[in-house]
Amino acid sequence: MIRIIFVALFSFSLANVAAQSVQWASKVMSFSSEYADPLLGREYRAQHILGRPSKYPKFSASPSAWQSLTPDNPGGEFIIVSFDTARVIKQVAIFENFGAGSITRVDALDENNKLYLLHEFNAGYAQSNGQITKIRLPNLTSFKVKSIKISMNSMRVSGYSQIDAVAISDVDVPIENKIKLESDPNAYLVKENMGTVINSKFNELYPVVSPDGKRLYFTRWKHPENLGDNKNQDIWYTQLDEKKQWEKAKLFPSPINNEENNAICGISPNGKMILLNNVYGKDGHMEKGVSLSYLLRNGEWSFPKQIRIQNFKNKSEYSEYTIAPDGKTLLMTTETKDSYGGKDIYVSFLKPDDTWTEPKNIGPVVNSGESESTPFIAPDGQTMYFSSSGHIGYGNNDVFITRRLDDTWLNWSAPENVGPAVNTSEWDGYFTVSAKGDYAYFSSVENSMGAEDIFRIKIPEKIKPQTLIQFSGKVVNQVSKQGISARVSIKSQVSGDSLSFDYDPYLGDLSFMWPSKKPFQVQVKAKGFVTKSEIFDYKNQAKYTEASHIFEMIPIEESKKIKFPNVYFAQSKFEIDKESYQALNEIVSILRENSDFNILIEGHTDNQGDWNENLMLSWERVKQVKEYLVKQGIIETRIQTKGWGGTKPLSASTLEDKRRLNRRVEFSIITNQ
Repeated sequence: MIRIIFVALFSFSLANVAAQSVQWASKVMSFSSEYADPLLGREYRAQHILGRPSKYPKFSASPSAWQSLTPDNPGGEFIIVSFDTARVIKQVAIFENFGAGSITRVDALDENNKLYLLHEFNAGYAQSNGQITKIRLPNLTSFKVKSIKISMNSMRVSGYSQIDAVAISDVDVPIENKIKLESDPNAYLVKENMGTVINSKFNELYPVVSPDGKRLYFTRWKHPENLGDNKNQDIWYTQLDEKKQWEKAKLFPSPINNEENNAICGISPNGKMILLNNVYGKDGHMEKGVSLSYLLRNGEWSFPKQIRIQNFKNKSEYSEYTIAPDGKTLLMTTETKDSYGGKDIYVSFLKPDDTWTEPKNIGPVVNSGESESTPFIAPDGQTMYFSSSGHIGYGNNDVFITRRLDDTWLNWSAPENVGPAVNTSEWDGYFTVSAKGDYAYFSSVENSMGAEDIFRIKIPEKIKPQTLIQFSGKVVNQVSKQGISARVSIKSQVSGDSLSFDYDPYLGDLSFMWPSKKPFQVQVKAKGFVTKSEIFDYKNQAKYTEASHIFEMIPIEESKKIKFPNVYFAQSKFEIDKESYQALNEIVSILRENSDFNILIEGHTDNQGDWNENLMLSWERVKQVKEYLVKQGIIETRIQTKGWGGTKPLSASTLEDKRRLNRRVEFSIITNQ
């Protein structure tokens, strides 16, 4: 049975503040001191005053705020922060999240660093231990404000004082309206408990849905059917039946499950590789780390293979992992001396030697002074969901969404709260989405059957991943139509995104996910066959789409000529058409991989004009192509050439679009005898 709870959707409302120009502090210019502890990372440092507040609307002490080195400094404390753009201002908002009441004065600095007093504060101005301290000016400043200086008397308040954020604005509308979580009474979402086929009175965690949305993996803790005496975490799974109902969950088989803690962190786009928490020893012993397992031809899963990450360190007892659809990018949570606070999200990349690079922190836009956890990269490879208590939220840990801005994996959009249909006053996390972008799955204790349960919701438009294409197909011998093993490489035509994998016809269809807005090239290589490349474009697809294609590979047989895609030219020209370089590069690749192959290049023209001139033109075209191949490293003696002029037309038509086919260069691979 599925229990249904109706929840009003909240959002970051921009109503009535469209014209408001709010800037958050973006750089720390100077400060008197900051708290530091050799056992911690970068918690409580001055840099945490930058950006939006971490503890709002519920104020509390936080390592994600600036805190001075000592609680009571007779000499006072100060901090100067600057903003991206100098401008005249009407108000300042200082988010004193803890120990409010220490501020003595606030000054503005112009573009020449000249100081202007904005306001002085008397002792006792604070109304509560955490508050927004506001300065509202009667008129716009007569100068452009570049920086704000906050001076403090820490003796006014017992214990530490913290400042979480500083903002300026050029209008009277309260700055906090920009980040206020407001109710939209016209928007409703359905939050579904997945019912007794999946949930129990025990802990159900870490849902991971297969790319096609037909199988759901999750982790169950303390369940009596789990392996071992301690009933540690084990992996369970359920799948949709013919009526599209979830079947009763089953325990995942060994060796993936053992008597230690087990969890699936992710699954590849083709569903044939799973990412597993921990490193598996042959004796059943587990160590910190992460592993991969692959689906075998017999339907079983391989023994997990350790992912070896260079200089991987973690002060925390826990880590979570998620692998991007390209199979080459791994995101993880770990705590090091360089973390901004607690566990941060780091990124690592696969190297040619099958090891992974030293993890890099993805930066303070996502990582806060609090711990970040349960990252999940959506099948689009751009959208990440994660859990944190270091951003504006409803409760303990909330789920947030951020989107990758470039190919470095170090630049991300400002995190947005996914809303109270998911987030509660308790701990919320383990948020994953299906490739279709229809449902999201997550763990929560609110309205559960006991401990954490798995829920799902229909994904609101604003937090959906990019629209995806579910691309599937086969690789076959063009002559026999039998499936063949091949190496498949996919590359975006508009970004650096790429994906590659080995295709095994015995394991089912070739399958991967790709964002519809990114045209892509598929290259298929198989030993003994001509390499095949094709470009696909689904930009006009606004919804999740399933597409299929059969790649027919031309076999290279002994002592036979193999025809390739032709290279075309403009009329009376011998310069190579830029669209033809793809075909030329395929030929280069074949010749590099097969040293016993030679190539015959034959040039042709249309039959318009002088016969002799056409013959010379056909030779010029052949010469241009040969020179290109030689520049790419192909030995000249492997290249044979012939010019035919207009004597071998493909079309007798006088229409230009037909005659263009005659202006070509043809290739034949010739195997050595």
